[in-house]
Amino acid sequence: MFKNRLIALILLIAGLLTGYFAVQVSETKFPYKFGLDIAGGTHLIYRADTSEVDSAEISDSMSALRDVIEKRTNLFGVTEPLIQTEVGSSPNGGQKEHRLIVELPGVTDISQAIEMIGQTPLLEFKLAREISTGSDSEQEPVFTFIETGISGRVIEKAQLQFNSTTGEPAVLLSFNSEGKELFAKITSENVGQILTIFLDNQIISSPVIRESIRDGKAQISGNFTPQEAKTLVRDINYGALPLPIELISTQSIGASIGVETLNKGVRVALYGLLAVMIFLIFWYRLPGFVASVSLLIYVSLILSIFKLVPITLTSAGIAGFILSIGMAVDANVLIFERLKEELRDERDTDSAIREGFARAWLSIRDSNISSIITAIILFWFGTSLVEGFALTFGLGVIVSMFTAITVTRSFLLAISPKKETPFKKILFGSGLPSRGKESFKN
Repeated sequence: MFKNRLIALILLIAGLLTGYFAVQVSETKFPYKFGLDIAGGTHLIYRADTSEVDSAEISDSMSALRDVIEKRTNLFGVTEPLIQTEVGSSPNGGQKEHRLIVELPGVTDISQAIEMIGQTPLLEFKLAREISTGSDSEQEPVFTFIETGISGRVIEKAQLQFNSTTGEPAVLLSFNSEGKELFAKITSENVGQILTIFLDNQIISSPVIRESIRDGKAQISGNFTPQEAKTLVRDINYGALPLPIELISTQSIGASIGVETLNKGVRVALYGLLAVMIFLIFWYRLPGFVASVSLLIYVSLILSIFKLVPITLTSAGIAGFILSIGMAVDANVLIFERLKEELRDERDTDSAIREGFARAWLSIRDSNISSIITAIILFWFGTSLVEGFALTFGLGVIVSMFTAITVTRSFLLAISPKKETPFKKILFGSGLPSRGKESFKN
């Protein structure tokens, strides 16, 4: 009994702490992340011109375009930009039209966003010089970068090749005549130094100069996978955007609209939580009250996860969270009905609780696994709107299994009396009939 009550006390304290963290902890250090429909921002739609691209390469070209634009949006300081591609029907006919969707939460300067997204990527080669960090050997080295004049303008192409002996991937660079002279000068004067490659001011590779290279052809090799080498080739080759793009739609979503959406979502969540708790207490009495406390712990825990991961909350994501509240109660309903059956068989309360949870577990497990599989499928194949719903719903189902099986069970065991003490009326009220010993016979 003491052990059960100690566990319940620890869980209760943990629930209070997570609740405090979810509601009161500084928003500057652990803020909730909100999507475009709540935080406001900019929504842009581009049409990609794939007329000059081979049909077999369109998918790779669109992926490369998305990656380049995604790197650029980081310059805005946007924590959760959404960059995705889609295929739709052209308004001029039934031909397919490839589009790029760019959503930038919190960005209100549309003109700046359009200018930066549409500009040519900047590919640069810079020498890395280590700055002395003092006597502390554990301190991370600090580098300064020196301009070399080598850019994407002087590179003819990059291509992927594999070592015929070891099979290791490598990247082969070819320079034009101007680049050949520049590269020969830089490599001959800086053997043993790091020549860092930047794309849009972000480091994509940091190879070491092993020798003087004067023929305009260089090989980058090292411990990278074929996919990493392929990505590096792609990034170096795109001295311009992989595909021409045309802006066809812009939309600015004000923060006031987002605040209204958030407030409505919070109100609906509170109303739903309150309605579920009233139902539990009215129908199941004391176990219903215990389940309500467990439900509050569930809400605190899932909100804390939203903060810590962090998870971007959209209006659809909030809807998934609200639905998961109802799913969290489903397990308790199964457990309590099993518990009633055990008490009708004249079991003592402690044994009835343990047996009721054990028998309800299989049904709880199967129903929740099916819900989790559904959430995974929606997240994997759905659009961004559906992904937000699937993520919060799936996480909610997983956490609800823990609170129903662990938290509710621990609380009920903590308040259950000694085995020889009847407890039925306190648990479910006076309406719980006993299963009689009489029987009908022919």
